[in-house]
Amino acid sequence: MRLLVLGGTEFAGRAVVEAALGRGWEVTVFHRGRHAPPAGVRSLHGDRTLPGGTDALARGEWDAVVDTWSAAPRAVRDTARLLRGRAGRYVYVSSCSVYAWAPPAGYTEDAAPVEGAAADAGRTDYARDKRGGELAAVEGFGAGRSVLVRAGLLLGPYENVGRLPWWLARMARGGPVLAPGPRELPLQYVDVRDLAAWILGAVEGGLSGPYNLMSRQGHATMGELLESCAAVTGSGAELRWTAPEVILDAGVAPWTELPVWVPPGSDLHDALHGADVSRALASGLRCRPVAETVADTWRWLEGIGGTTPRRPERTVPGLDPRREAAVLAAARGVLGTTPDPGAPAP
Repeated sequence: MRLLVLGGTEFAGRAVVEAALGRGWEVTVFHRGRHAPPAGVRSLHGDRTLPGGTDALARGEWDAVVDTWSAAPRAVRDTARLLRGRAGRYVYVSSCSVYAWAPPAGYTEDAAPVEGAAADAGRTDYARDKRGGELAAVEGFGAGRSVLVRAGLLLGPYENVGRLPWWLARMARGGPVLAPGPRELPLQYVDVRDLAAWILGAVEGGLSGPYNLMSRQGHATMGELLESCAAVTGSGAELRWTAPEVILDAGVAPWTELPVWVPPGSDLHDALHGADVSRALASGLRCRPVAETVADTWRWLEGIGGTTPRRPERTVPGLDPRREAAVLAAARGVLGTTPDPGAPAP
């Protein structure tokens, strides 16, 4: 198979490249040159936001294209138009954020998408940009030759958002850790390597259309995730399970200050951890255990010196140590306890 990956040097794109190389595919990576792609690929340079930025793609043929673009949809439109006569299938890595808010628990791929998106739009917001990218892919390749990968929470090595790396770094510091409850809270996510394997299978199988791409609901729980983080770091961190209402009353923001976690029974939980993924599972999605995802991410993080790479347009996740100490004190009923002012920053 001849695969063209638009991006291919970070997180999801890199996972696709490494998986394809592992299958013996011929891989071309088109990127801006800011990060080195894996060894063994053909590397093309360009910037889709600039005039003439896709000139390097003017020649060549591929069996499939994988595109992870997250900004102005018109970049997807232009690239799809350029490649539609020279590539067999266009796989666009989208997001479950494309659904109109708030999708009900158990929503399928038929749920209503966000309004106001367009294939020729400039940059707006994440949900409309991703939906516009979907429309652009279908416009360029048609519904029968395009795959819309509506990914949920992505975890695993090379993460450049910082959610799982933040929890690992927090556990590595040790001491009492604010563990947002309930412990049995069901999570839904996908290891980026399992997403990559599914994408390659979709290309081989000639799949098309939209897929909610994440694990089944409750593939792991908040307890299993955080306990795996504590165990792999070996720091002796003490998980202090805290009721959701205590956390919310303290003004702590779900998802951002406490990555991955959103309170049960909320719109956020239904949207982020409540999708129907039966279509993806029936088409071959397989998800590895959470302990494996955590261990491999920790190994990668240690290998790069413990500093998580960041995407500049994304909010840096995590809770300030002083706020964490204050919430823990409130949960113990020790009001007025003064947090340690010398606590290290995350």
